[in-house]
Amino acid sequence: MSNKHLMTGNEAAAEAAIQAGCRYYYGYPITPQNELMNHMAMRMPQVGGTFIQAESEIAAIYMAYGSAAAGARVMTSSSSPGISLKQEGISYLAGSELPCVIVNVQRGGPGLGDISPSQADYFQAVKGGGHGDYHTLVLAPSSVQELADLVYDAFDLADRYRNPVMVLGDAQLGQMVEPVEFSRPPRTYFPKKKWAITGAEGRPRNIIKSFYPVKGELEEFNLYLQRKYQKIEEKEVRYEEINTYYSEIALVAYGTCARICKEVIRKASPLGYRIGLLRPISLWPFPKEALRNLSERVKAFLVIEMSAGQMVEDVRLSVLGRCPVHFYGRTGGGVPSSKAVLEKVLEIIPTVSAGPLEMAEMGLPPKVD
Repeated sequence: MSNKHLMTGNEAAAEAAIQAGCRYYYGYPITPQNELMNHMAMRMPQVGGTFIQAESEIAAIYMAYGSAAAGARVMTSSSSPGISLKQEGISYLAGSELPCVIVNVQRGGPGLGDISPSQADYFQAVKGGGHGDYHTLVLAPSSVQELADLVYDAFDLADRYRNPVMVLGDAQLGQMVEPVEFSRPPRTYFPKKKWAITGAEGRPRNIIKSFYPVKGELEEFNLYLQRKYQKIEEKEVRYEEINTYYSEIALVAYGTCARICKEVIRKASPLGYRIGLLRPISLWPFPKEALRNLSERVKAFLVIEMSAGQMVEDVRLSVLGRCPVHFYGRTGGGVPSSKAVLEKVLEIIPTVSAGPLEMAEMGLPPKVD
């Protein structure tokens, strides 16, 4: 597939996985990611793959564990409550060093919540939602095309580091329809995974495990994992910067919120406001150094999220008090409007760039506490 197609984000994620060589998919229905499952159910038989609608989200993640242990490229997907059920299995995948791609099309919460867009699973995704000292690589697309591209990349990252990779979208991104092009060649050849469980005839036995009962073994393994995670942090940080070089205020947002921030920049530029955007694409590893460098140039940050404030904590840790970090968020399926974000920017501008007389000359509204 080389020409452009109109597809939902969910369908694009599924097709990208197939193009990347995924031949095993296990899932359980939950809105708003069902189109992804439907596409897999249709396409997997066409490419000689396996699609199983499991009896639960828990069953699906452990089916993925089994296929990953055998060396296959495998994916599962769900939405927020379903991802919560998968967390034990995700910890097992990380603890067994098994590559697997997990797509989370977030919905409102907590609990069953609603089926509207949300970004309230950030903590769960980037802080290790299961037990133990582990990390999952987390990629955050902001368009249907990027969703497809990042799903494709996620399989390579998972294999490269023998680690689960999560692609973190939301209901709006999963349901929206945009043109998408699958320009990269379908993957058909993969290096042999010498560690995989494929039958021990003719070679030493491989063991896949996350259980280390002998005193000291688990600590040694954890130290090894931390060295691997440090390597990932050095090599796999992804982000986008727009208009940041001359900006006074830098917006920080990912996914759907980043799309809204780009509209804010377009609206603010003709008015003479110097606003930029730093968009994290990898939520873990987080672009700490980029934010730290940007904090030397801008006068303030404004973090925009569809949550009560989660990524904002990582922004503050990255900035280390060099300049103020403000926050604007919507919860429970609320989506920020460009107008509301611009109004928040106008509240901040007087505190960083102008005195009362200059504010009046510029026609800026007074600061609202």
